Amino acid sequence: MDEIRAESWVHLHELLFADSWHEGLGRHRSDFVFRGEATTSGRLTTSLQRLGGDYSEVERHLLRNFRKYAERDAVPADSLWHWLALAKHHGLATRMLDWTYSPYVALHFATAHPEHYGEDGLIWLVDFVRANQELPKKLREALEREGMNAMSADLLQDVAPDLERFDDLGDDFVAFFEPPALDERIVNQYALFSLMPSPHARMDEWLERHPPLSRRIVLPAALKWEVRDKLDQANITERVLFPGLDGLATWLKRYFSPREADG
Repeated sequence: MDEIRAESWVHLHELLFADSWHEGLGRHRSDFVFRGEATTSGRLTTSLQRLGGDYSEVERHLLRNFRKYAERDAVPADSLWHWLALAKHHGLATRMLDWTYSPYVALHFATAHPEHYGEDGLIWLVDFVRANQELPKKLREALEREGMNAMSADLLQDVAPDLERFDDLGDDFVAFFEPPALDERIVNQYALFSLMPSPHARMDEWLERHPPLSRRIVLPAALKWEVRDKLDQANITERVLFPGLDGLATWLKRYFSPREADG
């Protein structure tokens, strides 16, 4: 897996938008998805794995009880994949990881916490279009039939209506799932999720076995303040990415924090 250290704001953009030219379309349309981390020490573990204990045994109980107690009209369709997207969106521990089509949204999450400004951050890039070539035949053919690059809730419902049947599709693959536009936060964050056919599977370990599909950009601590200030000027802030008063308050608190907050 390639890892490159950004040397400047300009160099960072060169790295983020590298290989975005799509010859067939004659347009700049990147095949990469992005994920921002505040430090370089984090691994791509899911919130379900971070629960600890026998987390694989509680996965179905978490989702069943979320569906039980949530409002019936909380999702547009009563399918596992709509409920799983909603649960993930509201913080339930799941086997899914957050990604975004936007490199700027990834940069936001790498610079959203001033307490980590003294540490290097990290941007993960994954070629999700090429990753689709590793999908089981049934999923790959469904994507090709619909002319899609990421799964939808409806497509997954047709192919695998529950996690057991999803897990039975194959042993070692990553599917990218574009959730329904449940609210403005999902839309504004240009969000999608990755999931694998086991609650124990690790995305970082899978990427190590498929090195051509990913790269990492190290965001130096010395560059974080510049990146953060320019993202704010570009309106890539909590106020936009987390619409509502909570996002507004978080943005204002961070925006008016003194430079000394990075230690």
